[in-house]
Amino acid sequence: MGMGRYLLRRKILTKGLAKVTAFAALCSAFFSISAEEPAQRVIPPMERSREMATTVIPTSAPVMPLPERPIRTVEPAEAEPAGFSWHGTYTDLPTITAPQDNALVQKYIAQYSSPEGIKWLQVVMRRGEPFLPYIRSAIATRGMPPELAYLPVIESGFLSTAVSKSGAVGLWQFMRNSVGPFGMRINDWTDDRRDFWKATDSALRKLLDNYKYFGGDWPLALASYNAGIGAVGRAAKAAGARDYWLICERKKLKAETIHYVPKFIAIATILSQAGRYGIDIGWPEDPRWTRIPVKRAIDLGLLAEKSSIPVSALQTGNAELRYGVTPPDQGYELKVRADHAAAISATLERKDLQLVKYYFHTVRSGDTLSALSRHYGVSVDLIERSNQNLSARYMKLGSRILVPALKDVGPYKSERAGAVSISFEGQYKVKKGDTLWSIALAHDVDPELLAEANGIELSSTLREGRVLKTPIVKAELL
Repeated sequence: MGMGRYLLRRKILTKGLAKVTAFAALCSAFFSISAEEPAQRVIPPMERSREMATTVIPTSAPVMPLPERPIRTVEPAEAEPAGFSWHGTYTDLPTITAPQDNALVQKYIAQYSSPEGIKWLQVVMRRGEPFLPYIRSAIATRGMPPELAYLPVIESGFLSTAVSKSGAVGLWQFMRNSVGPFGMRINDWTDDRRDFWKATDSALRKLLDNYKYFGGDWPLALASYNAGIGAVGRAAKAAGARDYWLICERKKLKAETIHYVPKFIAIATILSQAGRYGIDIGWPEDPRWTRIPVKRAIDLGLLAEKSSIPVSALQTGNAELRYGVTPPDQGYELKVRADHAAAISATLERKDLQLVKYYFHTVRSGDTLSALSRHYGVSVDLIERSNQNLSARYMKLGSRILVPALKDVGPYKSERAGAVSISFEGQYKVKKGDTLWSIALAHDVDPELLAEANGIELSSTLREGRVLKTPIVKAELL
């Protein structure tokens, strides 16, 4: 009986203690919730996906301090249209992890958390601000690890125009021969590798394909993004393992790929806990992007001017346009900020506005900017401003320039000079870098005539300081 009363009393006390503990936990949770940002438990798509369940952060991961900024747990609904704004979940740790105390990860954490590294990361993340909302929403919609949004940091430094030494281009660094399966175009008008929207969708599709190919292993998927599935597959076979860290340990991957994943994990660890590392990446108003079909070729600068918006906003969103001009076909969609969409749509609908039509012109012998301006009815200055680094002295034979025109014109025919009307009585002192071609273009004269007047061959190398005869009277046109 004594033992029975003891057990009964213990049971009552245990139940009472459990109630007190539960009540205390409830109070703690209630008072920790911000009045401005109510907490919300959101089950990430990763947990809803059986296929990706293995990527959830392991419980053995070290506990790190919470970020200093408020946790944002708003997750886009699948029915939301592409382009909506979302900050994404501000995680404590990346869900893609390395073995504890991995030497390369620690090396890169030390490197990028140094004063110089922090400064660099802040600049890069500022650069990425226009693109991150779309990248994060695209990642969340696919149920992929949120830290993949930081992959462009090591790929391109968030520069849409970045070009690697091997020729890879854009935020996600696509090679020319790798864009085919993703429907990206590279032509005279556009290079879709610089299109943040298309390139993001394509890169995430590529990463997800890699992930599935290697049976749900994100480190191998990332390694394949860097080196290719074929190279990683062969390395796995040679190592007798399908684990990235074992393959690296056995040195079956090239050095760049061995460092690639640790570098990414280190940067993701730092940026996922920006406050802990003293990085202020800010919480600016997210630019919401939308797409507007364009039915004619338009110049971004002129469109921005007529719409009273900053031209930089259009250039940032449409970096794939080689010349800042939309293609003449009707299949192009202009990416604009949602708060600019109404003004831009109104401008595009106005039929009375001439938004400039452009022609490509291939430079041939005898072509001059003045002759092109006469033919197309535009100033030499407008042609020069439409082509970066172009001047009358540096038009190269065979190069292609963009010529804006305010009217429809026929094909351009070169204006050649008549031999009897030209007088070579001027003088020109050769400067470093000059050629007969550049001097002829600068003086509106056919290069063959210039060479003949000076008794030299067209292919002759000019000595700096040499004085050449040049025309002082414009030729009569045939």
